[in-house]
Amino acid sequence: MVVSQPIWEGAPADDAIQIDDQEALRVVYQLLRKDGLLMGGSTGINIGAAVAIAKQLGPGHTIVTILCDSGSRYQSRIFNPEWLASKGLSID
Repeated sequence: MVVSQPIWEGAPADDAIQIDDQEALRVVYQLLRKDGLLMGGSTGINIGAAVAIAKQLGPGHTIVTILCDSGSRYQSRIFNPEWLASKGLSID
């Protein structure tokens, strides 16, 4: 029997950054409008955190993150203005 371990088990973590829903949404729409990438909320969180870390560290550092989800599953939610308004979120 093969028992798998979670991929990140034992990996060192220096810090965690919390990205709010509005910032994640802003990033998701920026990726769509400027880069043509239809991504989901988890990607918005990851990119938002990468940008925050880059600002903290300043020039001369390499930041790597993962674009972990497509936005195709979110068309009725984060790409739906009525749903966003019902949650108190906006894309502007």
